[in-house]
Amino acid sequence: MLKGKKIGFGITGSHCTYAAVLPQIEKLVELGAEIVPVVSDTVQQTDTRFGKADDLLKKIEEITGRDPIRTIVDAEPLGPVEPLDCMVIAPLTGNSMSRLANAISDSSVLMATKATMRNGSPVVLGISTNDALGLNGVNLMRLMATKLIYFVPFGQDDPNNKPNSLVADMSLIPETIAEALDFKQIQPVLVKRV
Repeated sequence: MLKGKKIGFGITGSHCTYAAVLPQIEKLVELGAEIVPVVSDTVQQTDTRFGKADDLLKKIEEITGRDPIRTIVDAEPLGPVEPLDCMVIAPLTGNSMSRLANAISDSSVLMATKATMRNGSPVVLGISTNDALGLNGVNLMRLMATKLIYFVPFGQDDPNNKPNSLVADMSLIPETIAEALDFKQIQPVLVKRV
């Protein structure tokens, strides 16, 4: 189902989630998809206890065989010139989720997403945010009700210590993409994470 598909893969700054996302990019490549990586400024510039930005960028290039798209200017052609079959954002932070829900495309990842939606192609979101059940809840619901947007199944990752936090089950990224390519939301979308 994914063989030969051109899939944009946007990565935003939920650094603790990269270890769950990178194996899924590898799996997509193994399934025969062409991956076009797109990274936010935070991914490019931030070293954390989870790793150095340069090491992450090298790993993404190693997996996909492509230098990640890093700028809005370089992401814009994914609409008219190099259309994608599907655009994924995983992890999708609360910050990027709120901007996407409010039609703000001020990063390479959001521009690639906007370009994909302009072409009528599906967008898959793998959320990872401590605020999805807080102030960002309205943005989550707005996106869930938006045409062309599909969610990797998600749930509370630590309800006792972080009651507003939701994280997608990133292992379901390939299956979610397969459904989204048929314009269907994989079910169930709410899953137990603890």
